[in-house]
Amino acid sequence: MNGSSTHPQQSHRPWTCFVIGSIGDPYADHGSPEREAYEHHLGIFEQVIAPACAKYEIIAVRADGIAHAGDINEQICRHVIESDLVIADVSGGNPNVMYELGLRHITGKPTIHIGEAGQLPFDIASIRTIRYRRTRSHLAGARREIETTLEAGLQDGFEMLTPARVLLGLQSGGEAPSAEEAGAAANDDPPGLLDDFAAIEDGLDAMTAHMEAMTRTIETIGTLSERSSTEMRDLTQANAPASARLAAVARYADSIGAPAKDLNTVAGAFAERMTTLDSGVRAALSLVESTPPDERGEETEEFLEQLISLSESAQEGLSQVIFFGTSANGLVRISRHLRAPIKDISAAVKQMTTAIACTEEWAGKARTLSRGTTV
Repeated sequence: MNGSSTHPQQSHRPWTCFVIGSIGDPYADHGSPEREAYEHHLGIFEQVIAPACAKYEIIAVRADGIAHAGDINEQICRHVIESDLVIADVSGGNPNVMYELGLRHITGKPTIHIGEAGQLPFDIASIRTIRYRRTRSHLAGARREIETTLEAGLQDGFEMLTPARVLLGLQSGGEAPSAEEAGAAANDDPPGLLDDFAAIEDGLDAMTAHMEAMTRTIETIGTLSERSSTEMRDLTQANAPASARLAAVARYADSIGAPAKDLNTVAGAFAERMTTLDSGVRAALSLVESTPPDERGEETEEFLEQLISLSESAQEGLSQVIFFGTSANGLVRISRHLRAPIKDISAAVKQMTTAIACTEEWAGKARTLSRGTTV
């Protein structure tokens, strides 16, 4: 947003503010997560966001407060793009919220982040976020912070966020706009394109680390499985009683219990990281696509190569997880001792399968955009 922002009282119409955030379900059972989410976020809207906006005669509305009939998805997209202001509650990194936020970011229009302390997505941690806790004093403090941000923005212009700076940087040949060009930069040394991609790349590095951790865990389970197979073969050849073989299976189940839990945990972290990064990666790819290849810098190509490399590693990791999942499912019939670790391995397979489908889409787009790549 440039520095020509107008105070609502000086414009011909009131400003509009669309509030992005989890909605929950008002009709869900009392005590259910969906009902608690509804009550919590409605309270944040009514106690924090709406009063702060009202102080400056800004009309705030949530998705469930859109009055006009029509396709709700289309209406939400229009509000996200067209509203004068967006306030986004990023608590928990809800996928729909992150998608809408990514869409908003590339417009360059004023956007304010708020979020519950301890529930902020890592991947947008570099963007200033007004934090709150579920206490009366903290909520009152968050409302005052929003009011202060609104007052400063309306007077001097709102700071342009990273994705919008990336867009302008790409369109100007890879150099980030100056403070005057952006209209709201905080200093005369704005970040370059490499800095703008840093948050996304850090997230991709974390996903790569998750893949490496899963590979090590799978290798550990594989080694333990080989040892167990050798022991069972020896017991069978020795005509050992069923009780001895059952004891061996119990030892095997106990030995892979912790690695199986670790595998499921890391797979979940990989899937969660993918979800929070998805909107940002897709927005970045769209920005790259809008720039002629000969105007892209080396950092852009490195970003595309990182997406391709991540997908290839993820595919290899998935094949290993699926192999173990298939093999493990056949062991469930042997003994109840194996049910818990097999359940963790199966859950890891499910999470990885869903997540990697998304990384394949990233890589497909990256291959199309990468220099010298034949599709």
